[in-house]
Amino acid sequence: MSVQGELAGTLVAVLGGSGFVGSAVSARMAARGARVRVVARDPGVPPFPAEVVATDLTEPGAVAAAVAGADVVLPLVLFTGGGTWRVADGDAADAARVNVGIVAEVVDAARGTVVFPGSTSQVGPGAPERIEGTETDHPESEYDRQKCAAERLVLDAGGCSLRLPTVFGPSTGSPDRGVVTAMARRALSGEPLTVWGAGDVERDLVFVEDVAEAFAAAVAHPDRLAGRAWLVGSGAGVEVRALFELVAATVAELTGRPAVPVRSVPPPPYATASDFRGLVADPAGFTLATGWRARVPLADAVARTVTHLLQSSVDGALPSTPKHG
Repeated sequence: MSVQGELAGTLVAVLGGSGFVGSAVSARMAARGARVRVVARDPGVPPFPAEVVATDLTEPGAVAAAVAGADVVLPLVLFTGGGTWRVADGDAADAARVNVGIVAEVVDAARGTVVFPGSTSQVGPGAPERIEGTETDHPESEYDRQKCAAERLVLDAGGCSLRLPTVFGPSTGSPDRGVVTAMARRALSGEPLTVWGAGDVERDLVFVEDVAEAFAAAVAHPDRLAGRAWLVGSGAGVEVRALFELVAATVAELTGRPAVPVRSVPPPPYATASDFRGLVADPAGFTLATGWRARVPLADAVARTVTHLLQSSVDGALPSTPKHG
């Protein structure tokens, strides 16, 4: 487990440092004593000491300049084109330019450690519903194929990958567009929450602050992790219906209004086989190597997420609610 000040003097370049995960990771690196370089198109003004680089990483030479002199590079950039993890067929080439091309340039230019943000979904629908990290990958989606390609570049160069499950929570950067926050926004608007079919598929969820701590742990133990992909997860699944019922109950408790209903709806045409299979990640290997474990209980994490959205509604209008179940 990382401790206060152990990264003192380490220059960490966070590409995509103003994004949902990137902003949390950048803040945690700064809290651990690292010198942080936040790289983004529109990095804003981070609420912690940082070098800020505003740049378009797809421009020639931009990646090399962004990682110059860095001891550690975290390429947390992501292109989907639709605001979720799915890559539309027409966006595949543009997505690959960001999701794989930028990582290739990072590997070529970086002189320090590269820690890549992988995804537990890279294993594909043929894997067991509870994975340990030894499974063979059979990626089903374009997103996962691109993740696998970029990850392989990093591992072959001696870096490491943290394969993340569903990450959610409040953000000081780009808003969380994931399903937990989307359902919380719906509930705050008084709308029913919808699940596909019975909603009995299990998902692994980790609070964004725990994910930021995982990256700090990885930066603190590069030699132990080099050349491998590591699972980061809670090790415990929750059924989607139960998750949505928790969101509805939490919103009701914090607002004093009746809980909105959770309803089953038919799956949409774009649903894939992976959408109907459970996926829970066992982080035992990463815990043994670094001491990290997810520490924020799901109920507390949901409550903190809803509280943040309520505060956002006081400060200004709630962001629009994505229409997916």
